[in-house]
Amino acid sequence: MTGGGGTVAAIDLGASSGRVMLGHVGTNELRLRPVARFANNPVRTIDGLHWNVLELYRGALEGLRVAVREEPDLASIAVDSWAVDYALLRGERMLGNPVHYRDERTAAGVAATHHLVSPAELYRENGLQFLPFNTLYQFAADRLGGDLGHADTMLLIPDLITFWLTGERVAERTNASTTGLLAAGGEWNDALIARLGLPRTLFPRLVDPGTRVGPLLARVATEIGAHHALSVTSVGSHDTASAVVAVPMTTESAYISSGTWSLVGVELAAPVLSEASRAANFTNEGGVDGRVRYLRNVMGLWLLSESLRTWQLAGTVFDLPTLLAEASRLTGPVVVFDVDDPRFLPPGDMPERIRQWCRDRDVTPPDSPVALVRTIVESLAAAYARTLRAAGELSGAHIRRVHIVGGGSQNELLCQLTANQTGLPVLAGPVEATAIGNVLVQARAQGLVTGDLEALRALVARAYPPRRYEPEP
Repeated sequence: MTGGGGTVAAIDLGASSGRVMLGHVGTNELRLRPVARFANNPVRTIDGLHWNVLELYRGALEGLRVAVREEPDLASIAVDSWAVDYALLRGERMLGNPVHYRDERTAAGVAATHHLVSPAELYRENGLQFLPFNTLYQFAADRLGGDLGHADTMLLIPDLITFWLTGERVAERTNASTTGLLAAGGEWNDALIARLGLPRTLFPRLVDPGTRVGPLLARVATEIGAHHALSVTSVGSHDTASAVVAVPMTTESAYISSGTWSLVGVELAAPVLSEASRAANFTNEGGVDGRVRYLRNVMGLWLLSESLRTWQLAGTVFDLPTLLAEASRLTGPVVVFDVDDPRFLPPGDMPERIRQWCRDRDVTPPDSPVALVRTIVESLAAAYARTLRAAGELSGAHIRRVHIVGGGSQNELLCQLTANQTGLPVLAGPVEATAIGNVLVQARAQGLVTGDLEALRALVARAYPPRRYEPEP
């Protein structure tokens, strides 16, 4: 790996917060620092649950203003975010704030889509696991509501922010792979789009990670105080695609990108499109450098954050690290529930839903917040172990170690229980894997570093040595 040093900015939008990070990258150099963090608070209106994407864009611009002030010679900017959600545009005007994937509207879209194309045929076409909020089901809901007829473009969330920065309409390929509308070769599946009754004109040109999309619009450069034509680069704009770039793994490794969702799987050279894979609800999504992310979505730390929110609304504020420390000291049997039960998907009273799951099965529910936290973490670890066993069996991958990155890598109880449940060593970190992956792909595109994914991951391992957890008896 060679190259001089330089600094890039990553706009990293998560389901609960956003951040702007500066990354300095060069030969044997990798340093990140946050320059802005801002909340991502969805808004429920009379017509459903929406992302406050305008507030996110304002937070991103304020962060870029700080980034440019601290690093006047900034080399580039790139955006990543969660997948599946999108904005509809007519000309340069956005037709309403994007609908949140947890909104209830998608049920009608699922039925309408499966009436046209069976689930088995869909899987052969796109290799995606069934999730009721997948983009093609949201499109079906918009088609039924008559909304698509008013639009001439759709942009996924990171592509929308990129459009506002540059004026360029593109679809980055790793994120586009989560729509369910890409063919096996990585291009828009025109035949499937037509069968689903969707206007082909909605879908912009596809670009790969590492593509220079364009310079900042002049008015944007002025607003953030940039003194030169900063370029915006595409990266693995699906946040998991960027996170997997920064997993410091070698061969025979699996990964868990643990945040609001947990993405559990392995990296492959080719998709697995068997009926057994579909039945197990595994997905094949695009990765950087043409890799395939073969994984399942597991509900994730949403279960903890929504429980904390429920208790806070009831007037009790808990400190999560304290709860986890107390939960780690509990002994005796622990209830393990199905974290992927659909009842846990929408916002709401998560502790009561978990207790009701137990009552429905004549199981004694957790009797305290500490016990409920232990139940959640045990249940997540059990789901991780099941998913990894299935990933190995279905793909033929030989898994000898598990990497956990993202916020969950800081959860010592979760990491240890995952090692116990899988019987494999767990390597935890880095926490900011998504931003690191974003920064590394930008840096490579700018010539600050060179090398394949393995070389980039070796740099991550040196800069952020993971913490190791061994299985306990």
